[in-house]
Amino acid sequence: MRLYQITELEQLTGIKAHTIRIWEKRYNLIEPDRTSTNYRRYSDDQVKKLLNVSTLLSNGYKISKIAALSEKDFHLKILEAKTVKNEDVICTTFINDLLGAMIVFDEQTFERAYSAVINRFGLFEAMLNVFYPLLNKIGLLWSISDVNPAQEHFAACLIKRKIMSATDGLPFAKSKKKKFLLLLVPGEMHDISLLFANYIIRSKGHETIYLGQDVPYENISLVLKQTKPNFILTFFTVPQNPNDVYSNFKKNIHLSESTKLLVSGQSDITTHLKSKLNAHVVFQPKNLLTYL
Repeated sequence: MRLYQITELEQLTGIKAHTIRIWEKRYNLIEPDRTSTNYRRYSDDQVKKLLNVSTLLSNGYKISKIAALSEKDFHLKILEAKTVKNEDVICTTFINDLLGAMIVFDEQTFERAYSAVINRFGLFEAMLNVFYPLLNKIGLLWSISDVNPAQEHFAACLIKRKIMSATDGLPFAKSKKKKFLLLLVPGEMHDISLLFANYIIRSKGHETIYLGQDVPYENISLVLKQTKPNFILTFFTVPQNPNDVYSNFKKNIHLSESTKLLVSGQSDITTHLKSKLNAHVVFQPKNLLTYL
């Protein structure tokens, strides 16, 4: 079990640190441990409780009512929250369920929540409405988080496994009109976005060449010459000097007029590549549909 700082608790639950402190004093909602220097530290169970409190708040309950619930009634209200029809609320509920399972490495609960999300939304909408917000919360998709890397890897590996399984179930492209080269440049290791993009493109019947993470620039150049794709798609999640990225592209990757560069992720890098290389910025998965 690890202990969390209040700033981490704020990031995971969406509840402001100031509000958490007030609730501790006014409602005795949770009682954190204290370090020798009097800093608050919160347990896995306390994080899970606040995630469930967040779920009930999104369902319209007031904190005074939530704090007064018995443990049995508290859990009954959480179960009821999963039956609502409001999509924003149900997405919050699913995200909190998945976060709670991630924190304690509970694969069975994570699998149940994952299946419920897919059954309700399908993979594409589930990624947009639940899994992307989840990954943003734990800092894996576009930024670096204070959350335990092992917890990140636990959630990421389960989601990646599901995406790869769904992709394997797709038929090969019947049309060869559009070919996409998908890769991450050196130093880029977070490939969930790339895997999901691969699924989207394949599901629309187009051909993909998937190179994966941390691909040397010289290898990219060789594959480009051999395969002549219509599009290159890459993501930037690790902070880098935009000029260095541009220089590496300019030196190693020579794009023909028939090949478009699609980029996503770190805004300073993607903006720079848009300006210097006429790259097309993909802000979210739905934007990718424009090119399909």
